[in-house]
Formats: sequence, structure tokens, C-alpha cells
Amino acid sequence: MSDRKQSLEQRLNNFPELKSRFESLLDAVEDKSGNFDRADDIEQYLIEQMREIAKEALGDWAFRKEEEKVGQFREKEEDAKNHSKKNFGGIQHLEKSA
Repeated sequence: MSDRKQSLEQRLNNFPELKSRFESLLDAVEDKSGNFDRADDIEQYLIEQMREIAKEALGDWAFRKEEEKVGQFREKEEDAKNHSKKNFGGIQHLEKSA
């Protein structure tokens, strides 16, 4: 990405499930389906959708954070392997004579 900030739509394209949820919210607000005659009905729908958005956002965040931590761990492990002591096989014991 350049120094220019991405638009909301460009950012949402990275998260198709979230984008779909937000589109559903907008459809409800615009009452495209005609299903909402009372404020209570749309309020309940919006609350449920916001909960789902929160769950999906948290899941996406957790996945990205885990990937970041795994990458950091692998970098540390590689550094540790490069700077570790050499393995020593121990003292070789002589065979006992019978």
C-alpha cells in the first residue's frame, strides 16, 4: 500500500464476510426488503447483526494476531538455531571384553 489511505470499500474487500454483513445492515436501513414496519423489528435485527459483526471481527483479529505471533516465533527460533551451541554426542564408551 502506498502512503495514500485505502478506502473503506478497499479495506472491506479483504474481509468478505464483514463486507456482506455491512451490506445487509445498509439494506435494512434502506428497508429494501420492506420487512421492517416497526422500529422494534429493525432494532432487534440491527442488534443481532452487530453481534455477528463483532464475532467475525474478533475472529479475523485473532487469526491475524496468531499469524503475526507465529511469524515472530519462527524468526526467533531461526535466530536461536543459528546461535545455539553445537550438539555434543557425549563420551563414547569402549566395548567391554567378554
